[in-house]
Amino acid sequence: MLAIYKRELRSCFHSFIGWLYLAVTVALMGVYFYICNMLIGYPTISYLLQMVVFLNIFTIPILTMRSMSEERKNKTDQLILTAPVSVGRIVMGKYLALVTVYAVPLIILGITPLLLSQAGSFQIGLSYSSLLGFFLYGCLGLALGLFVSSLTESVVVSAILGLVVMFAGYIMGGITSIISSSGTSAFAECMIRVLNCFDMVRRFDILSSGYFEVESVAYYVTFTAFMLFCTVQSIQKRRYAFAGRGVGIGAFSIVNIMAAAAVVVLVNIGLNYIPDQYTSYDVTVNKIFTLTEESVDYVRGLTQDVTIYVWADEESKDGDLDKLLGQLKSYSDHIRVEYVSPIANPMFYYNYTDIQPSANSLIVVGEHGNVVVDYNDMYIYQTNYTTYEEEVVGTDAEGQVISAIMRASSEDTAKVYIVAGHDELMFDDTFLNALSKENVSYESLQLYAVDAVPEDADVLVFDAPVSDYSDDDVEKVLAYLEQGGSAFIIPTWTDQDMTGFEKILDYYGISLVDGVIMETDRSHYYQTVYDLFPNIEYNDITQTVYDGTVFAPLCRGLIYDEESEDIRYVPILTTSDQAFSKKDVLNAQNYNKSSEDIDGPFVIAMTAERPVSDQKTSKAAVVATEQMFTAQADNIVPGYNVKLFGNIVASLTEQEVPVVVPVKYYEIGNLVFSAGTVLTVIIGIIAAVVLCLAAGIWIPLRRRRK
Repeated sequence: MLAIYKRELRSCFHSFIGWLYLAVTVALMGVYFYICNMLIGYPTISYLLQMVVFLNIFTIPILTMRSMSEERKNKTDQLILTAPVSVGRIVMGKYLALVTVYAVPLIILGITPLLLSQAGSFQIGLSYSSLLGFFLYGCLGLALGLFVSSLTESVVVSAILGLVVMFAGYIMGGITSIISSSGTSAFAECMIRVLNCFDMVRRFDILSSGYFEVESVAYYVTFTAFMLFCTVQSIQKRRYAFAGRGVGIGAFSIVNIMAAAAVVVLVNIGLNYIPDQYTSYDVTVNKIFTLTEESVDYVRGLTQDVTIYVWADEESKDGDLDKLLGQLKSYSDHIRVEYVSPIANPMFYYNYTDIQPSANSLIVVGEHGNVVVDYNDMYIYQTNYTTYEEEVVGTDAEGQVISAIMRASSEDTAKVYIVAGHDELMFDDTFLNALSKENVSYESLQLYAVDAVPEDADVLVFDAPVSDYSDDDVEKVLAYLEQGGSAFIIPTWTDQDMTGFEKILDYYGISLVDGVIMETDRSHYYQTVYDLFPNIEYNDITQTVYDGTVFAPLCRGLIYDEESEDIRYVPILTTSDQAFSKKDVLNAQNYNKSSEDIDGPFVIAMTAERPVSDQKTSKAAVVATEQMFTAQADNIVPGYNVKLFGNIVASLTEQEVPVVVPVKYYEIGNLVFSAGTVLTVIIGIIAAVVLCLAAGIWIPLRRRRK
């Protein structure tokens, strides 16, 4: 086998074909490497590989077309067939030589993740998983090409048949999706299952998504082995036909091929019955496909039965969503998942909603209600201003599903009123969605338009107003608080008179330090001294964020009587001892401390509980940081600001601390390169292509002269 391997390898590189393959592959990969990784800065090579995977449709047939066909055409195969070497070794020698040629550019590409990781956060696990998928896909293509080449003595026919087979395997996913969208008959489902076996790209896409599946690897390995076995049987038949025993070996080969096919099918089907936690692994840096610990703990503690209906055919399901639901089922026997076909049962959703959900939406049914989670709400979209198309940039599927389970299993729904009309900052969708996830409904409230705060209000929210409240507004708020109402107060810095707003704070014995807090301890601020990473004090509210970091821009200090016997105070966030409050912010020339500034440390977030009767207590959470509860701030410390926000609301509404799963973004930040590095890479790619072409021309010419 080694002799045949060396012979075939020399044959590849002593001709122009092998070097042409390397030149074309390196050139195309180099172009996409420059665009994806150097120009755009993608922190993974999976995008590159997904873009060049179509290259295999053309290059693999060119590599394999001569491997067997030319032997038959030149009659040199008779020497091999009569040699004292098993057919299996002959096939493996030729195949391994082809794999070696195919692997050369991939080995070079395999070095790049280690180099790219020096330019920023990089998806190394995802990159190598994708590279493995690309390699295995190519190995299967080479085995198919080798088999096709063994069937004919025409090199041209071998190349054309190989091209047809590779193209069919490339477009098979599109064909099955068309069939699944046209109907769900038993025949259609059976056809889809059969055709999926020939979808060569789908498993590569799975490995390139960041979800490493043993099933996908097994598919490539088993089908590659099967095609090599078929090649052996094809040659074996000719070998025995050459010896005059064609009929017997022909029947024997068919039986062997059928037996091998049965083994391949059984292995691949059997792997589907192994739980995902043993065969699937999340290789992304930000653990896109892994349930958070909070979700796992919540699901394990579930005591009520919950049924999740997926509004889709199983054949057209969202693979990532299906894996998420599978993980949830594996952690709790109380969760059941059923797929409902929109074609076979088009009126099913009327039992739960009047609005038809989009495909792959979820209907979560629990003992205390049902919640519809629309498929479009499970993904985060962003406009790509290069193509002006909406692109998926993150997933909120886990958060939406856990929230739906909580709401369907809960009897109580809290009501929050967000005060408006005073130039408040107002929450964006990230934090409004967090309220929904906590089974909290919310509504805007104009105080001037009502006689009193609504009786169903569990919490009043004041989000950074910059114009003052009227005496009438203040009276309504204080009357609500005197009845045991709760408030979530977010002060901001302003040069306007805020006497009315300060009366609301004074109800809890709290006032504001003059100025804006500056940090001089480098570990306690982000890029500027007023963008704080405060200390997190451990208590019931902060227990889920205590080991992390929250980001608090533009903070003010809170003043209160620590010795008060009437009001109970609990600090949430504090500054370092080196912080100070700069008083005259508008006229300050710099952020250095002056003699007029106030020394820290400061409390910037706290809770206060004031008894209003023997049975009622008015509670407040005061977080004196202007933009802490915005998506921009939360992206600095992904998820922690949202978690703290959810915990505060849960405390004020007297609910259990909720499981608030933040949005998981696919990107971890783009890579940044210097102009010199980019130029070096471009020169290196051009040089490699030129050298390959030069070698492909010079080596064959030199051999001819000899």
